[in-house]
Amino acid sequence: MLQAFKNIFRIPDLRNKMLVTAGFLILYRLGSYIPIPGIDREALDRLLKQDAGGFADILNTISMLTGGALQQCTLFALGIMPYISASIIFSLLVKVIPALEAISKEGESGRQKINQYTRYATILLCLIQSVFIILWIQNQDLVREASIGFWLMTILTLTTGTIFLMWIGEQITEFGIGNGISLIIMGGIVADLPGSIFQFFQGVKAAVETGGNFPMEILKFVIFVALFLGVVVAVVIMQQGQRRIRIQQAKHTRNRRVYGGQRHYLPLRVNAAGVMPVIFAESLIVLPTAMLTPVLPAIADVFARGESFWYLAVYISMVIFFTYFWVSLTFNPVELATNMKEHGSFIPGIRPGKKTAEYLESIMNRITFVGALFLAFIGVFPTVASKAMSIDLVLTRFLGGTGILIVVGVALDVVQKIESHLLMRHYEGFMKTGRVRGRR
Repeated sequence: MLQAFKNIFRIPDLRNKMLVTAGFLILYRLGSYIPIPGIDREALDRLLKQDAGGFADILNTISMLTGGALQQCTLFALGIMPYISASIIFSLLVKVIPALEAISKEGESGRQKINQYTRYATILLCLIQSVFIILWIQNQDLVREASIGFWLMTILTLTTGTIFLMWIGEQITEFGIGNGISLIIMGGIVADLPGSIFQFFQGVKAAVETGGNFPMEILKFVIFVALFLGVVVAVVIMQQGQRRIRIQQAKHTRNRRVYGGQRHYLPLRVNAAGVMPVIFAESLIVLPTAMLTPVLPAIADVFARGESFWYLAVYISMVIFFTYFWVSLTFNPVELATNMKEHGSFIPGIRPGKKTAEYLESIMNRITFVGALFLAFIGVFPTVASKAMSIDLVLTRFLGGTGILIVVGVALDVVQKIESHLLMRHYEGFMKTGRVRGRR
């Protein structure tokens, strides 16, 4: 593997891509430390040391994806999430609005139109979310002077920050390595890990000073590292897991020559929904809890994170539901069966057309159930681990949820792209065997 890292810098094109990617990510992290003008930093530091109430779960969830920029009220407080939200919205609208679906099928020009609409929607979401952030800042008494100038300056600052991040992501995608937007999200998540580990050891130090058991605290951290490695391996296996359907191409005879007849495979991913079901479930279960806290605290406590059986039951059900919902939007067995029939391909033993669509749908439903259970496990595992080992949720959230799925998925994508460059230049890659290889 060390030789593979050396080979990366021996290829000028790949070396330049890596340096461009690293440079833009450093620029992103630097912007995450520039505070919004007019914020009282001393009041903010005091607030971060306290429990912010029902809104804290939302802050922790979103701030993890922004590398702590939201809680610190910095230039990139909104992060890239407005663009991600707009992309998700248009991904759903393309499936349900015929006009947008027709535009998306126009090739490169259609894709550019959809991207343009997505950017407009991103600006609109930034304006709306900026207002809510300002209201929260004012409610927490973090503003030196809540004037109209502060409102306009903050809205402009936060919106510009997100647009700048969107530009950085596009530059990384074009001139760097990997998907720029995904790398920005991954950078924000990974940036929180050192601080969380430092906070854990600060807790260990405080426990020892008050007569705690030092070896037991260290054992907890060792178990945490072992669980983290196990979860990463499990996520990699599930992300790469496929059900391969054998496809036979029909034979054609022309001028005494036989064409076709090749066999290939149709890969159906076990986790075809990716991270989207977990994002939907966390958003929908945390937001109502925060809204009900000041009005109906008793009902809100029933769904408090990690303290209720009903919270876990509702969360798991929502993850399974959204997994099937997202797969139903992205996987169309009827269209796939029709395309196979038009290109003269068929599944051995299955009649082309309707029977093929039913067969593909039945297989996809079965493997999606396995993927849904895995996503539900990943979603609740940090909470369970936090309660079982008495470790702060700030640290155990790296054992599951959206963070680990995004980090592992983006890391696999980057490794595959680097592998492709190395193998194309006849260098040995990171893996001598396995599905991650770029030559596949």
